[in-house]
Parts: sequence; C-alpha cells; structure tokens
Amino acid sequence: MKCQFCNCADSRVVDSRPTDDGNSIRRRRECINCGRRFTTYEKVEVQQLLVIKKDNSRELFDAQKLRNGIIAACHKRPVSAADIENIVNSIEQLAYNNLQAEITTRQIGEMVMEALCKLDQVAYIRFASVYRSFTDVPTFMRELKSLVQDRDK
Repeated sequence: MKCQFCNCADSRVVDSRPTDDGNSIRRRRECINCGRRFTTYEKVEVQQLLVIKKDNSRELFDAQKLRNGIIAACHKRPVSAADIENIVNSIEQLAYNNLQAEITTRQIGEMVMEALCKLDQVAYIRFASVYRSFTDVPTFMRELKSLVQDRDK
C-alpha cells in the first residue's frame, strides 16, 4: 500500500480489526520509508447483479426495492422487521450465489412468494395478487384454493 505522506510503496501492517458493521477490515499501517502511520480499509468487491424486468430492460439489483415490496405485503400483519430482513437477506444471498450476472424478476418474485407462504399466508396472497396481476375474482379464488390444498397436505 502506497504511503500517503512520502509515496513509498512499502508499508507493514501494525494492526488489523473488523469494522463495526463487519463488512470490512480496518488496517493500521506503518510506512517502511518515513515511519508514519496511516489507516486503510479492505472490503470484498461485490459482483454487480442485473435484474431482467418483464419488458427485458435491465437494472441493478436493489435490496431496498425488494424490502419495500415485502413490507407492503406484510402491512398490518404479525410479521417482525427481523423476519422481513431475513427474507431480504436470504433472497439477496441466493441471487448472488446463483453465480449468474443476471436474474429475472420472475425468479425473485417466486423466491419472495415461497418465503412469504411459509411465514404468513395473508402476506403471501397480497404479494401474489400484485406480482401475478390478479385481474379477476376467479383467478384470485384459484390461488386461494391452491393455498388451502397445500396447507391441508
């Protein structure tokens, strides 16, 4: 690491510790040439994940958009913020572990519905009604019947 004071390319690490959020490492370094100390941060480089939307446009994956959709589905339901955060984190992890540079909104939507179905069936129906664009009562009723049949099994 290059010293900010004398531009020497050699330094030694004096101390290393994780940051408070645990997402990076703080390193205290000492320049071999001038002896002055400075701090650097080391962080994992995250692969950029593109989301392919229904119209085939692409945008960067945004966990906040995912979180907002789940929060809306869970409105006035007995679902904790921690539960929502767990769903968001697990879907984000699955998306990045997919080892693909792109993921479809359909894949993300299916993961959300699977998680919500296990957590809260009303939230699942709310999310599914928007995600699957229920346009009439029979479509909505088919989804409800399917949910009841799965629960009875």
